[in-house]
Amino acid sequence: MGVFVFLPLVLPLTALPIARLAELHLHPRAAARLLTGFSLAMAVCSALCLGLLGVVGTAQIPGNPLPDGWSDPEVRRLVPFHVEVGSASIAVLAVVAAAVLRTLAVRLRVAARARRAVQHLPSDGDPAVLPDEAPYAYALPGRPGRIVVSTGMLAHLAGGEREALIAHERAHLAHRHHHYLLATRLAACVNPFLRPLHRAVAYSTERWADEEAAGVVGDRRVTARAVARAALVAHHAVPGMAAFAAPGPVPRRVAALLGPVPPGRAWPPAHSPAGVAAMVAAAGTAASALSALNAAVALLLVLKAVTPL
Repeated sequence: MGVFVFLPLVLPLTALPIARLAELHLHPRAAARLLTGFSLAMAVCSALCLGLLGVVGTAQIPGNPLPDGWSDPEVRRLVPFHVEVGSASIAVLAVVAAAVLRTLAVRLRVAARARRAVQHLPSDGDPAVLPDEAPYAYALPGRPGRIVVSTGMLAHLAGGEREALIAHERAHLAHRHHHYLLATRLAACVNPFLRPLHRAVAYSTERWADEEAAGVVGDRRVTARAVARAALVAHHAVPGMAAFAAPGPVPRRVAALLGPVPPGRAWPPAHSPAGVAAMVAAAGTAASALSALNAAVALLLVLKAVTPL
């Protein structure tokens, strides 16, 4: 196994350059998908290697499920990680599991609260308009998904801007942006180095919906004005929900809408800075997967060798 088992824990750093450059050089749809793929692959490898370290390091603790031959000195020389490393890995896995469960619990609690807020409204209403002076709007996933907007938000928007808002939220539901956000948030729980990717995906999903709204409205300037006005008046966003007036780099979203339509490429040009960053991230992901696979195979071979027939 050697030091390679530790590589997946630090290789997510190779994806940090593309996390920013993808926003600038890719269509937001492609950026969200690419960064989510990198994030999930690296998170799985990190979790696998933490588990392997826990198994290997705690092999000499009484009551472990490994074969008795595992404690043989010759076997231990092949697997150099001891109780301290294993115990630390198990502690980290416990923290990771707690963070994942907490994230899922918050997500379910917020979604349940949002559904209770609109349950008295007609189910065929689109959007679901809440009589609330606080300005907000968000996409509520589910079966069926619903668009929730307050009267306070609608009061601050003109006709075309309201159309942009509704189209934006419909794009969130149609493309299931909540899955991208949840997947990358859970990946960041597994490995903190993946947090920048989650933030980049959150921004990319908003930009993706902005572009969809601009296409529906047919006017990028109206959509940009709607984004800016909604952000200025919004009091809060619902945690974990894709929202038109979500906090974040609103000036960058407005500037992008005032510029040309982003190119539809799924991968940046190879000789561009973004292309180099994407290849570095892809290499880091591949190295992470190979390191995790190498460690898992090594552990299985040693277990097979010491297991009595």
